[in-house]
Amino acid sequence: MVVAPVTTPATQRSADQIYQSFCGACHGTGWNGAPISGIENDWTPRLGNGVDAMLANVKQGLNTMPPMGTCNDCSDAELKAAIEFMLKF
Repeated sequence: MVVAPVTTPATQRSADQIYQSFCGACHGTGWNGAPISGIENDWTPRLGNGVDAMLANVKQGLNTMPPMGTCNDCSDAELKAAIEFMLKF
């Protein structure tokens, strides 16, 4: 098994940048059942476990969302910021 190296960007990108680049295609439209950004009813069932549990799901992948939500070089802080960006109701 070959594992690709993970690179880290030199500076942290904003939550909006991460969302626009990696999350918005699915979470902006609800594609394939993805909870839509800013829609409280879509996120309420997931909030019970907290943001850290959502971060773990993003990192490992969940349902049709691939690991890291396709952002292989995102830091935990960037991913968490993107999650919190989507939770603004």
